[in-house]
Amino acid sequence: MRALPLILSLAAALALAPSLVAFLRENGHVRRNWRGADLPTPIGLLIPAAALAALAPLALLAGLFDADTLAIAGLYFVLPVAALGLADDAYAGPSRGWRGHGGDALRGAFSTGALKAVGTLALALAWSALTQPDPAEFLLAAGVLVLATNLFNLLDLRPGRSVKGFVLLGAALTLGSLDVSPLLDLGLWVGPILVAGWLDLRERGMLGDTGSNVVGAVAGIWLVLTLDVTGLAIAVAVLALLTVYGEVRSINALVERAPGLRHLDSLGRVHRA
Repeated sequence: MRALPLILSLAAALALAPSLVAFLRENGHVRRNWRGADLPTPIGLLIPAAALAALAPLALLAGLFDADTLAIAGLYFVLPVAALGLADDAYAGPSRGWRGHGGDALRGAFSTGALKAVGTLALALAWSALTQPDPAEFLLAAGVLVLATNLFNLLDLRPGRSVKGFVLLGAALTLGSLDVSPLLDLGLWVGPILVAGWLDLRERGMLGDTGSNVVGAVAGIWLVLTLDVTGLAIAVAVLALLTVYGEVRSINALVERAPGLRHLDSLGRVHRA
C-alpha cells in the first residue's frame, strides 16, 4: 500500500504533537516570535520524530512480509539536515544570513550557520551522487536541494508561511505532472510537515530551523523526483534568484507589499495572547 508511510507518519505526528509542545514549553524551550509572543520551539522536531516513529512499523512490515511499504525517499538527506537545523536552533549566535555566517567563518569563529551551510552542501552532493546517474542531473539536483533548503528557511518569518509554500509547490508539481508517485514516496515526511505546519500557523509553536530546513529539504527532493533536466535547470535559476533577493532585500517585505500574497499569507493565522 503506497499510501501507508503517509498514513502512519500523519498518525504519529498527531499523537506526538501535544506532548512535544508541552515538553518544549515546560523545559523553557521558547522563543519570542515576530509580534512578541513566547512560543515553544522548535516544533519542527516533530517532523523527524514522527517520521522515525512511523519508520519502525514500516521496516517491520517490509522485513517480515516483503511488502512494498518502506518508502524512505530522502532519508539520508532529510534526517542529517534536521540535525544541522537543530544544532543551529540550540547554539546559534547573533549572526544571520549567508553574509553573517560567512563573515564569522572568515574570521575563524565557529558558526552553526556556516556548519549548516557546508553540511547541507555536502549532504546534497552525497545524496545526488547516489541517486542521479547523469553528471548534469547530479549537479542540478544538488543545487536544487541546497537552494530549496535555504529558501524555505528564509520564508519562515511568519507563522505558517514556510509550510504554505511547501503545500503550494507540492500541489503545483502534482497537478503539473499528473503524478502522485513523488507525493507517496515522500509520504513519510509530508504527514508530519502538515501537522507541524498547522501548529506553526496557529501559533502553537515555531518551526525553528529544525522544521523549516526539513520542509525545504523535502521540497527540494520533490522537485528532483518530478522534474526533468530542463525543469531542474529552471528550478535552480528561480531558487537562486529568490535566495539572492532574500539575502539582499526582503522576501517578507515583498509579501507584505503584494495584496494577493499578503492575503494568502494571513489565511488561517491567529493572534494568541
